[in-house]
Amino acid sequence: MLIVGRIGKPHGIRGEVTVEVRTDEPEARFAPGSVLRTEPGAGNAPAPAPGPGVPFHVPAELTVESARWHQGRLLVAFEGVLDRDVAEALRGTLVGVESSDIAPPEDPEEFHDHQLVGLDVVTPAGERLGEVARIDHAPASDLLVLRRPEGKTALIPFVKAIVPEVDLAGGRVVVDPPGGLLDL
Repeated sequence: MLIVGRIGKPHGIRGEVTVEVRTDEPEARFAPGSVLRTEPGAGNAPAPAPGPGVPFHVPAELTVESARWHQGRLLVAFEGVLDRDVAEALRGTLVGVESSDIAPPEDPEEFHDHQLVGLDVVTPAGERLGEVARIDHAPASDLLVLRRPEGKTALIPFVKAIVPEVDLAGGRVVVDPPGGLLDL
């Protein structure tokens, strides 16, 4: 599953929620009618829903009823989430789409996160540095989170000067890190 967002706090009393966007295409992913899968075990214990003693369980899928931007935040209403209590029970839930449902980018220099996660990271000389654990989307540039063989992690700016080659077919990312970058 490709994570496209994380449900935040409720907004208002009619079931809208804030969404921490984790996709470059929020208008497409959160379009009305879109069906998003929920991440099982995303930290949501059953929470009370309207009615005494009735537990609420996060459904396996949520359908977007409406989405709008408000003060720089995405607000989403999901079908069947009609009040603040149910919206609160969704807080922290990761939502996503099946990666097989997403077409590869047209630009050969652009990649989806799921295409990079798990690739070996090597130097230009072929020395293995580890593997891509995830991608962090920072304001200045995306960061490859490198899982080192000894268990530590390192952050590598995903810019052409440091990451000159991504070889999806070969299952590797070539990284030419400046001195000390992997020691931070």
